[in-house]
Amino acid sequence: MRSDVIFQSSAWWILVCLLVGAVYAFAMYQPLPRFAGSGAATGGFDKRTTYGLAALRFVVVSFLAFLLLNPLIRSLRTLTEKPKVVLAIDNSESVVAAGRPALTRALASLQTLQQQLTEKGLDVSIHTFGDSVSTDEEGRSDLTQIPFTHRTTDLSGLLSGIRSDYEGRNLTDVVLVSDGIFNQGLSPTFGQYPFALQTIGLGDTIPKKDIQLKGIIANRIAYLGNQFPVKAEVISNGYQGRSATVVLRQNGKELGRQAINFAGKVGGQGDSFNQLTFQTTATQKGVQHYVVEVLPQPGEFSTRNNRQDVYLDVIDGKEKVLLLALTPHPDVKALRNILEKNQNYELDVRILTGTPAEATPPADKTYDLIILHQIPDNGGVGSPLLQKYLAKNTPVLYILGNQSSLGPFNTSNPVMQVNAQPNQSDKVTGVFNPAFKQLNLDPERLGILSKLPPMSVPYGEFRLQAGSEVVLWQQVGSVRTTKPLLALNVTSPRKTAVLAGEGLWSWRLEEYALTDKQEVVDELIQKVIQLISVKEDRRKLRVYPIRNEFVAGEKVIFETELYNDIYERLYDKPVRLEISDEKGLTRSFNYTPTEANSRFEISRLPEGAYRFKASVTVNNKAEQSTGQFVVRDLQLEALNTTADHGLLRQLAKQTGGQFYTVSQTDELVRTLTNRPHPARLTSTEEMNELINWRWLFFVILTLVAIEWGLRKFYGGY
Repeated sequence: MRSDVIFQSSAWWILVCLLVGAVYAFAMYQPLPRFAGSGAATGGFDKRTTYGLAALRFVVVSFLAFLLLNPLIRSLRTLTEKPKVVLAIDNSESVVAAGRPALTRALASLQTLQQQLTEKGLDVSIHTFGDSVSTDEEGRSDLTQIPFTHRTTDLSGLLSGIRSDYEGRNLTDVVLVSDGIFNQGLSPTFGQYPFALQTIGLGDTIPKKDIQLKGIIANRIAYLGNQFPVKAEVISNGYQGRSATVVLRQNGKELGRQAINFAGKVGGQGDSFNQLTFQTTATQKGVQHYVVEVLPQPGEFSTRNNRQDVYLDVIDGKEKVLLLALTPHPDVKALRNILEKNQNYELDVRILTGTPAEATPPADKTYDLIILHQIPDNGGVGSPLLQKYLAKNTPVLYILGNQSSLGPFNTSNPVMQVNAQPNQSDKVTGVFNPAFKQLNLDPERLGILSKLPPMSVPYGEFRLQAGSEVVLWQQVGSVRTTKPLLALNVTSPRKTAVLAGEGLWSWRLEEYALTDKQEVVDELIQKVIQLISVKEDRRKLRVYPIRNEFVAGEKVIFETELYNDIYERLYDKPVRLEISDEKGLTRSFNYTPTEANSRFEISRLPEGAYRFKASVTVNNKAEQSTGQFVVRDLQLEALNTTADHGLLRQLAKQTGGQFYTVSQTDELVRTLTNRPHPARLTSTEEMNELINWRWLFFVILTLVAIEWGLRKFYGGY
C-alpha cells in the first residue's frame, strides 16, 4: 500500500506553520533574568533541558498548525486476485438414477480435478443446490460426501446465483457437472453468462424401460355431492403392445380402475402416450387425499414415478339463496338465469301463489340470502315468511313491483323510504352513479343501460336512509333525477339492497338483441348480490397458513392475528396449536406471537392433508381458529431420469466452453491450465483527512505530557 499527502492549499503554508512553532517555543523558553519571587518559566533549567523542552513545544505547535491546513492522505491499495474456477455440481436426485457406483467414480474424478486445478494455481470453489459441502483438514471440499438428495433441479437459478456472487471478481470458468435435466425455472440456455461454461455430463442418456404417470389434471375445489373428473396422463417406453392398469384410491379404498394399452410406434421405438379420466363423487367435506397409481409392470426401471397424489378441497360452500316471489313473473326467470351462472349459489325458488308444495320453503332450512320479488305484498300473503327471515338478519334483496306494499316495505328495509300514490307508476331507465366505488364496475359498459327498455317504478317521493349508497339513479326520458333505482346499505346489521322496479327480464332481452350477449346486466346484479351476501370474519383469533399448499421438506408457516373486543391487535398471549394428519395423529405446539414476530414455523411435516386447531384464552374466554393445509410430495426428480447431454453441449457452445465426459477430466485440466489466466490487479484509492487519524491525537498528547512532566520535574511552571 502506498500513501501520499495532498494539500488543499499552497505548500508554502508549511513554512508558516514552522515559523509559528519556532516563535511559540522561543517565546516560551527564552532566557530571562531571575527576579526575586518571580519564578521565571526557565528558572532552574540548564541549557540542554531548555533546548529539549523548546524542541518539544516547537514540534507540537508546528504540527497543530499544520493540521489546521487540513491535509489529505491518499492511500493506494493494490490487491492481486488469482483466477477463479467454480465447480457447479447438480446434487439432485435424478443424478443418482444411473447408479451409485457410477456416481461414486464420477465424484472421485471430480475430487482429482479439484486438486489438480488448485495445484495449477487456480482458486477453486464449490456450488451446489443449497447443501453445504464438507471440507478436509486442509480446507479442501470433500466432493465424495455430497448428498444427492435435492428434490428439484433449477440449473438456471444455480448459474444465475454464481453470476451474482462473483460479479466483479476474476471468475474465468464455471464447470457445470450435471445430467442436463431441469424441472424448475427457465432453461439455462436462455441465460447470458460472463464466463465460459465447461460442462461435464453425468447420468445415462439411454431411455429406460419404464412407465411413468406423467401428470394429473384435477380441480382444486369440488363441491360436496358433486361429481368431478380426475384425468391421468401416462407415458411408457419399452412396453409397446402391452397393457397396464391405473387405479384411483382414497384412504386405501379403491374408487375405480381402468386398463390402458400402449400402442406401438413406427419401428417399435419411442414413447407411448395415454390419457384416461376417472369420474368420482365428493362425499366428505375438507381436504381429501386421492392417489392415482399405475400398477407396476415387470422390468420397470423405477416404480417411484408410477404414483401421484391428488388433493381436493371439498366444500359445502354453496350459498343458499331463496327467491321468494308473490306470483309467476318474467323477472323470476331472469333472476334464476343470473344466479345459476354462478356455481357457488344453490337457488331455491318459491312462488307464494303456486301449489302448497312450491309455496312454502322447508321450515328447517336456513338461507344465506333472501330475494323478495314484490314482497311485502298488498294482500299480506308473504308477511309471515317475511317476518321469519327478517328476524335472523339474513341479507335481503327487495324487488318492487305493482303489487308491493310500500308501508311494510318502508318499515322493514334500511335502504330507502318510498312515499307513492297507490296504483301509480313511472317509466324510468337506469344511470350509473360514478360516485359508487364499493364495486369494480365499468361506467363505459354500463352506458348501455340508457338504451334498454324502461322499468316500472312507483311514482312518488324517494328518500335514502343513512348509510345507503346509490348504484343506479332513475332517469325519466332524458332527464336524470335524484331518485334511486338500485341502492344498497351494507352498514346496517342486515345488509340490504333494493331494486325499485320491475322489468329486469326486458333489460336482459334487449341487451342480447344489441350485443348478442347477456353480460352487463347480469354482472351488475351478480356483484350487488355478492356484496350484500358476503360474510364478515368477526373472529378474535385468526390463525392461518401463509399458503394452502407446501412442498415436502419446506417449513409450514402460520400467521397469527389476535384481537380484543374492539378489534385492536393483541400480542404476547400463549397460543396452542394442534395439527392432525389423515391417520388421526395429532401434534401439539405452543408459541407466543409478538409484535415483532407474529409467525410460527413447523419443519419436516411429512406429505399429507392436515387439519389444525388453534386456541387462546383472552379475558377468561376461549377463542379458537381452525383450518386445513396440504404438504405435497412433488416427486419431480422421478418423472425424468434420462440424461440430456444435448442441453449441456448447447450450453457450453453458447458460452465458449466445451463438453466433457467424466473420463475426460484430465483433458479439462489441460484446457483450463494451458490457457493464459493472468492474475488480476485491483487497485483501490482512499482519501482521508489527516486530522481523522486517532493515533495522532495520542502522539500529540504524549509529547505535551512529556513536556509538562519535565517542566514540573525541573521546577518550572
